[in-house]
Amino acid sequence: MMIQHLDPLASSLFSLLAIACLLLSFVMLGSRWLRNYLYAFAAESWVIAALSAIVGFYGGFPELYLVALLTLLFRGMLLPYLIWRIIRRLNVDREIRVILQPSTSLVVGALLVMFALTVSFRVAGVFHLELTVAVLALTVMLSMKLIGFLMLAVRHEAISQILGLLVLENGIFLGTQILVPGMPLLIEMVILFDLLIVVACFGVLVNYLLTRVGTTSSLDLGKLVG
Repeated sequence: MMIQHLDPLASSLFSLLAIACLLLSFVMLGSRWLRNYLYAFAAESWVIAALSAIVGFYGGFPELYLVALLTLLFRGMLLPYLIWRIIRRLNVDREIRVILQPSTSLVVGALLVMFALTVSFRVAGVFHLELTVAVLALTVMLSMKLIGFLMLAVRHEAISQILGLLVLENGIFLGTQILVPGMPLLIEMVILFDLLIVVACFGVLVNYLLTRVGTTSSLDLGKLVG
């Protein structure tokens, strides 16, 4: 699919869904409640699944329908369910120790979006795509990656670390659906499988951390040494 030849309706749909994903990332960034993180991530995954199906329809990539279904089942249902079970087992509701308050995190997130927009305009200018949905796709992809890194840096609960990593990966996945929709289906399925492995490994680590140290904060990982 050549993004410079999209009709206005398709561009509007892609833009709406991409912006919705970015706003859901800000919901996660502006809250300290772990369940809010989880609900926002699940909704974000459903939006990405819808985006994959729409890209497959307008771009003529029928394999993206399967990608959309797998995204809905794995990212939107299975991963949130596994993380929800971890939250229930640990009996942890919210962030206790944070470097930045949610309001400050939102301001930093907005600055990161401005930085991503500047970079996207520069990149799109090189390929003469300034007036296409590519600018928005690049902006949202870079913004979600930076917001994911920010969550990893300023949140200390292990569950927040998991979801920050998943938001980062969601940003990459969203960008590829618009910019490189012909990516082989096998690669997409490998990415989804890797996410399951990541969540499973984090679950084992969190349980071990809680058993040995009595906390789920990543600040206490050093206590596992020795």
